[in-house]
Amino acid sequence: MSFAANFPVMLRTDDGVRIDAAHTPSRGRGDLGIVVAHGFTGSWRDRTARRIVHVLSGFGGVVAFDFRGHGHSGGQTTVGDLEVLDLDAAVRHTKIIGYSCIAVVGFSMGAAVAVRHAALYRGVDAVVAVSGPARWYYRDTRPMRQVHWAIERPVGRWAARMVKRTRIARGRWDPVPMAPHEAAGLVSPIPLLVVHGDADTFFPVDHAHQVFDAAREPKELWIEPGYGHAESAATPVLIRRIGTWVSTNATKDRTFPG
Repeated sequence: MSFAANFPVMLRTDDGVRIDAAHTPSRGRGDLGIVVAHGFTGSWRDRTARRIVHVLSGFGGVVAFDFRGHGHSGGQTTVGDLEVLDLDAAVRHTKIIGYSCIAVVGFSMGAAVAVRHAALYRGVDAVVAVSGPARWYYRDTRPMRQVHWAIERPVGRWAARMVKRTRIARGRWDPVPMAPHEAAGLVSPIPLLVVHGDADTFFPVDHAHQVFDAAREPKELWIEPGYGHAESAATPVLIRRIGTWVSTNATKDRTFPG
């Protein structure tokens, strides 16, 4: 597959971290900007991420970026806490380059960040959370026990840095950030789409149901048969369906409370 052209850019967060990003112009709606937030150890430069960006660019312009501590971005990852600042920098940039309607599509860790960002910042018009956790510190599956090993052990952090170019911050959260299912209740009236696979080996489908049940309308839940986890398992067909949903639901005709 030949991918659409992208234009790299370096962003800066409110706390001064450099964020590596790229803009892929729209082949669809000219007013719609789609921000793609990757999962833990991911990067917008990965082939799977670029394939997703290519499909989504058929619906709107796409800004993809590396969270702090990932790829070519600076800093260290806090695995879902300060990453809301990274996403906010990408959302602001998407507006600056001319897109008036903004949607965020997040995968796994990026899904948790997308929900929290929408709840805390309110600056987007639609949110898609794909393969995301509902709660923190989950380790009831083998892949999540491996993730916690990488986060909590010095040798795990070394391995993540060497193998995945992911630099993980030491220490515990203080304070613990709002859990995704708690944040989901604050997203409305922004439309929220929760997508999860029934073959996800990281987070079982009860995570998707917990996020969806906590959210208020407008909301939608897709439990995808045979779908595994996040970007690596997402087919072009599923991404096109997500793009169609975003293009249909990302509008400016909403009133925020207060």
